[in-house]
Amino acid sequence: MRASLLLCAAILASCAAPGPLAPGAASSLEIPARFDATPAPVPQVADSLLGLFNDSRMRRAVNQALSNNPDLKGSLARMEEAGFNTRKTASELYPALDGNASAGRSRLPSVGESSDFRLSLDARWELDVWGRIRAGVTASTADQAAAAADYASARQSLAAQSMQSWFDLVAAEKRLALGNRRVTSFEDTNRLVARRFELGTASLADLELTRTDLENARADIEQLKDNRDRAARTLNLLTGAYPDAGISASSWPSLNRSVPSGVPSDLLLKRPDVDAAYQRLRAADSRVKVAHADLFPSFPLTGSVGNSSSLLSNLANSSFDTWSVVAGLSAPIFDAGLRQAELGAAGKRAEQALAAWQSTVLSAFKEVEDALGSERLLLQQEKSRLQALDAARSAETRTRRDYEAGISDLLSLFEAQRRVFSTEDDTINLHAARLQNRVALALALGKGV
Repeated sequence: MRASLLLCAAILASCAAPGPLAPGAASSLEIPARFDATPAPVPQVADSLLGLFNDSRMRRAVNQALSNNPDLKGSLARMEEAGFNTRKTASELYPALDGNASAGRSRLPSVGESSDFRLSLDARWELDVWGRIRAGVTASTADQAAAAADYASARQSLAAQSMQSWFDLVAAEKRLALGNRRVTSFEDTNRLVARRFELGTASLADLELTRTDLENARADIEQLKDNRDRAARTLNLLTGAYPDAGISASSWPSLNRSVPSGVPSDLLLKRPDVDAAYQRLRAADSRVKVAHADLFPSFPLTGSVGNSSSLLSNLANSSFDTWSVVAGLSAPIFDAGLRQAELGAAGKRAEQALAAWQSTVLSAFKEVEDALGSERLLLQQEKSRLQALDAARSAETRTRRDYEAGISDLLSLFEAQRRVFSTEDDTINLHAARLQNRVALALALGKGV
């Protein structure tokens, strides 16, 4: 069964201005009642990203990133800037009061020298008859909400990146350990073939082949060390620390399974990037109202009270005895279509915001569908790889025994060894991919930090 979700109909219907954002511009998306790629049984995802795994060292790394990452600090500053912008826009709803003071001295031939001291308070206020200022405040408030959602999204994304970088480091260290075991295994094989060569039961070519595999394995170690150090530097960079290779992570975290993933429509409530796109749509819609109100006259009020005297002491001691109040009207007569063009442009910006909102929603659903689909496939792949690894180890043991007994050739032993290490390397990659995919699923579902 499919449920139709009307996007932004309430906002568009509330727009008082005629133009491109009339109520008929509301759009709809068909949202399924369940995710298409939901595996059986439905995977369970913890309430938060940090609740996914039981690893205190990884939690500390993530919390350090949330405290020290420069990019996240920049996102926080943008959110706080949006708050000040909202206050600045809201100040236009209230009268502004300025104090002015001046002093002057002049000399005229018929009068002589004279002094002039002035003190005044000037007020100005625009009557928001058409709601232009209020619409601007609504737009700024929506911008502020979008910035807050952007910050929440940045926190979630940074936490996910830090966790996935932790998995990359664990995988890199396990591959390095596997490379060292490969070297040890090839050293054992080289010694075995050398003994047989001394006994005359192995050829020089066999001995050179074992040395070839051994030296290649030793050369691979250097690349594995570099990969491990690069993974460590990436993680340190995310945590806001100097990007050295000192950090270590050698064991997989255990995976917790607790809270069901929910239904598709939950994304519209939980994902901050979806909320940010929606708030930008609200802001764009309000700015259409601002552009529409600019077509009509404005009503500024100005007032002033003050005093002037030739003596500074009189100015300070006397009450204000001069005042003025002026009500004005300013109306556009001819601007070569400037305001109409701005209204049309504002409407098109709102249409862009609506399209961006829809695209964000669809992308969010795709991310969940991809992660759910990969969840099932990666689990099955890992199970099969583990079974293959057991079989490869058993075959390698039997082949080595047969070679020592002289009933198997060296090439069969080489092939058995390579299959063991290749399959174990694939298993490491698959387990890292499973953990990273679980993080991606939680992030796609809008789970917080």
